[in-house]
Amino acid sequence: MRIPEKGLDKDEIFKQMTVFREEDLDWRSGRVMGYIYDAGKEAEEIGKKAYMMYLTENGLDPTAFPSLARFENELVSMVADHVGGDKDVVGNFTSGGTESILMAVKTARDYFRVHRPEIVMPEMILPTTAHAAFHKASVYFDVSVVPVSVNSETYKADVEAVKRAITENTILLVGSAPSYAHGVIDPIYEMGQIALEHDILFHTDACVGGLMLPYLKQLGEPVPDFGFDIPGVTSVSVDLHKYGYTPKNASLILYRNKSIRKHQIFACAGWPGYTVVNSAFQSSKTGGSLAASWAVMNFIGHNGYLEIARKTLEATHKLVQGIAEIEDLRVMVKPEMVMFAVTSDTVNVFHIIDEMKERGWYIQPQLEFQNSQKNFHISVNVSSVDLVDDLLNALRDSVEAARSLKTGELVTTIKDALANMGPNDINDDNISDMMAMAGLDGGDLPERMADINEIMNTLTVNQRELMLKAFLNDLFSQKKPG
Repeated sequence: MRIPEKGLDKDEIFKQMTVFREEDLDWRSGRVMGYIYDAGKEAEEIGKKAYMMYLTENGLDPTAFPSLARFENELVSMVADHVGGDKDVVGNFTSGGTESILMAVKTARDYFRVHRPEIVMPEMILPTTAHAAFHKASVYFDVSVVPVSVNSETYKADVEAVKRAITENTILLVGSAPSYAHGVIDPIYEMGQIALEHDILFHTDACVGGLMLPYLKQLGEPVPDFGFDIPGVTSVSVDLHKYGYTPKNASLILYRNKSIRKHQIFACAGWPGYTVVNSAFQSSKTGGSLAASWAVMNFIGHNGYLEIARKTLEATHKLVQGIAEIEDLRVMVKPEMVMFAVTSDTVNVFHIIDEMKERGWYIQPQLEFQNSQKNFHISVNVSSVDLVDDLLNALRDSVEAARSLKTGELVTTIKDALANMGPNDINDDNISDMMAMAGLDGGDLPERMADINEIMNTLTVNQRELMLKAFLNDLFSQKKPG
């Protein structure tokens, strides 16, 4: 494919773009239980207008666009106060939770390079429910992951396991508020005490819950403290584009003080061009996301967020109760957030997911991992609160349909093939063969994904990752137009 010889007419461009998006998730329907957080038409319009006002402003140099610096400082101030911070808390705007998490790990590594230079093989302690972004940070920054178990009933970090995992190389401890998979909050206070005792940094990943949880607490939910009001917490990540309902890409990484945050900042004067100083990963970046976040948060306001929290909390309670009444389904653990995981001991949840798709609903599959069995995930947002009865009816019908569906021959074939392979026998060739057998050749997905998910569930973690990488490698490759 080449750049067109003659530029396309603007009407033709938008006509093609409209066609391209026909198979995208219809996130405005309220039937997409993940990825998108929709606060309604007004908030969307305000976010888009603010975004377009600042689309071409460049966040590379805040002295060139002081309005962007003002937006960032005001967002940090509002959210810091929201999560228990005082006047010393500082932070920066990032492109999302992953970048915020990456910054927290990079900052911890560089902080200890200065304060404990004898540590040459730094480690961070992660409950097994910690977000995958910490594993990405491990790869990027060469900080080893020390995984610790979670309670098999509560899915919260095991405090005693955390204590046992501390070594002379530990630089960072991580807790979730909540963990995404199950919607529960780690014992942040107890983990903070461990961090203080061992003089290590402690990050609370509140990407998904940082804005919502304090409102749930105001509504009477027994939400424990998780932010800077906990001694020992040195950094907190909070996404704005989740339950802050701002346009993507929008998150904050907050630090207890400047003496910690300074290790996040990158500066370079060692070349003949302009001096470079970056607060986070990106250099040039649109000011749109930052401006849109400021606009939407000011538009919704405290009272608006509290009302959103009330509606989503009521919907979550109704969903949890309704699912408990559906034979063959169970919520894995009582959620402390407006998100939760649902499993079955008798029906294949991957078939349920496919059946829900047939009925116009998107819910996320989650694979078996250690003491967490395969399940599907539901994130409740305000666009879905009027559809709770529809969702429960669809689930009942989907479970009934899924009861008669069995694991496909493909899954059995691949399981048999894997049984004859040693752990070192998996390579690019047989991964490609399995993908082709599963209908994933060329990056395309079949209509029904139960067999694919069941195969992934059968594989080891390493094998899953090899297959995921191979799939994405195929998906993003040159293709013929049309």
